[in-house]
Amino acid sequence: MSRTSRLLTLLQVLRGKSRPVTAATLASELEISERTLYRDIAELTALGAPIFGEAGIGYVLRSGLFLPPLMLNADETEAIVLGLRYVDQRGDEVLGKAAAGALAKIAAVLDPAAQEALRNPTVLPGPPGYGYPQNAVPLNVFRQAIRDQAKLHIDYADANQVPSQRLIWPLALGFLNEVRIIVAWCELRSAYRTFRTDRISAASEQGERYPGRRSDLLRTWRKQMQLDEAGRFTPDKN
Repeated sequence: MSRTSRLLTLLQVLRGKSRPVTAATLASELEISERTLYRDIAELTALGAPIFGEAGIGYVLRSGLFLPPLMLNADETEAIVLGLRYVDQRGDEVLGKAAAGALAKIAAVLDPAAQEALRNPTVLPGPPGYGYPQNAVPLNVFRQAIRDQAKLHIDYADANQVPSQRLIWPLALGFLNEVRIIVAWCELRSAYRTFRTDRISAASEQGERYPGRRSDLLRTWRKQMQLDEAGRFTPDKN
């Protein structure tokens, strides 16, 4: 392993540690001597890496350092590229642009071996879906409400075109092969529901945040729905 690769690997290892780790453990994991490790730590610290160390306790990488994905191997590269291409196929315009931007940034920092995996991957996404129904409400409205934890008032029509008005707590957007859905707590049903976005004719924030943490509500929803590994969703039929 080259010296540059060793330094980057050391940073990656430290980044994955939530607690201080001893020099002996780090040296063993990197298969180098402790003397080399001390020298590498000193060099990284001199370059500005926020590494904190204390005798008898170990080293920890403090927050504040962003590590670009320089050390991806061929399999990791292909996994990321496959995921981003799925996003490009199934996401909306915002996510499609984000996926293209992320791929360009990754391509700019990959080493030559990983560049080859990027240009000629051994795995490819399947054909695009059949297209999504047109949405009356832009997905950005839902996306922003989710980020703000804002209650949404929606006009919804079920599979039988029966209209209803709902006050929901939007938790996440789901991108299926043929439809897009929003996962939410529905105040009308006093239960978690999923709503097809193409069946929502209007949506407006109520100027009120819903209680609790979105992450906790999502965790409860996952447990309640007992999602299988494929993460299937059932659009609301009530």
